[in-house]
Amino acid sequence: MSTVSLALMILIFPLNVFLTAADDADLYSETTKNFSNDTQLVEGTEESRREEMPASHPAPIAEFHPIKRNTATNLAIPNAHASLIMDVDTKEILFESNGNERRQIASLTKMMTAVLVMEKVKDLDEVVTIDEDAVYTEGTRIGCPRSGYCVSQRLKVGEKITVISLLKAMLMNSANDAALALSKHVSGSEEEFVKIMNKKAKDLGLQDSNFCTSSGLEPEGRETECYSSAHDIAYIAAYSMKYDLIWDIMRLPNNTEITSVDGTCSHTILNTDLVKDQITNCIGGKTGFTPLAGRSLLLASSDLTGKHKIVAVLLDDPYRWQDIKEMISWTFDSYEWR
Repeated sequence: MSTVSLALMILIFPLNVFLTAADDADLYSETTKNFSNDTQLVEGTEESRREEMPASHPAPIAEFHPIKRNTATNLAIPNAHASLIMDVDTKEILFESNGNERRQIASLTKMMTAVLVMEKVKDLDEVVTIDEDAVYTEGTRIGCPRSGYCVSQRLKVGEKITVISLLKAMLMNSANDAALALSKHVSGSEEEFVKIMNKKAKDLGLQDSNFCTSSGLEPEGRETECYSSAHDIAYIAAYSMKYDLIWDIMRLPNNTEITSVDGTCSHTILNTDLVKDQITNCIGGKTGFTPLAGRSLLLASSDLTGKHKIVAVLLDDPYRWQDIKEMISWTFDSYEWR
């Protein structure tokens, strides 16, 4: 064999190895994208995979990545029908169990409603006029943190109140009347608002979400049409962190007061997040409940530096408060960022 031939082989061989590795990476990527929605993950299975961003939203280059420590233990959340932990900056999944399972998510839906209000309303001091549909909506309402239990005045037909006040009621107390009023203010009707909710989900590359209402209430007879997943709602929450106000609101204390524009109506808002003061560096949380969806919870937290943020989601978990604390603690014990 000539010296020239030998040199060419030495040069070409590493290139072939590189091209083969690139093809393998593309195959893995395609396999990940085609992950079946019907696949059920074993409870306690941890995954650490990069979620692909759609072409219209190229993934930002994260300065730090979560690295699992050698000393990390396994996490199991057997009480939840679905659970997931996501790194906010990289969108990497740090833990999941049934993370892509389509389920009703109740008021966790309001995270998407809040995102669209922030994106569509230029001035949060804009005035919303309350109509009968909002006043007579079902479930939790302004002034009544639980059905049949009221702590202050409810909204009145014709009352004028600002967008920011309704946002506080919707995110803190999960008020369905506030969500409905905001949706109609943005789009003219809730039906039109739902269309932009679902378009936004597609724009974000989310494949397991179909929203039916701005509040998360399931319309009678259409319950199975309304769903999302632990993954999708975690992604929406991570995306929403570009709007600090959403998370500032979720940390407001109980007995926050909002008033009508003319000052004649005052409403007391309670915060449904029972553990925001029990978790170090809690960024905020959102609860959800309907009989069909069960008790669900989304909570975001950061490490002690405040630089590295995660979102934890529990769907249909009767022990959501205990389990969310375990998830947050496990994450920061098990991962470091570098």
